[in-house]
Amino acid sequence: FFAVPLIGPRPLLQIIGSRAVTSWMAVDVHQRATGPKELHRIHGATHVDLYDKKQYIDPAIDKLTDFYTTHLGATN
Repeated sequence: FFAVPLIGPRPLLQIIGSRAVTSWMAVDVHQRATGPKELHRIHGATHVDLYDKKQYIDPAIDKLTDFYTTHLGATN
């Protein structure tokens, strides 16, 4: 986790399941990140549910789309 601050100033989006056993790691990374950051939880999902369960993947894709548009979209 010592290298997390090196990610900044790049935007960081973490999408985790609310029931993921690994969620503590995402919270730790989020707290250490120095650039624009978002930690988005998908309610009811485990870590593995986010791999292939449509009811969890669709909200993740929506969040990714919003995040990418905001942070990586073209400027006028």
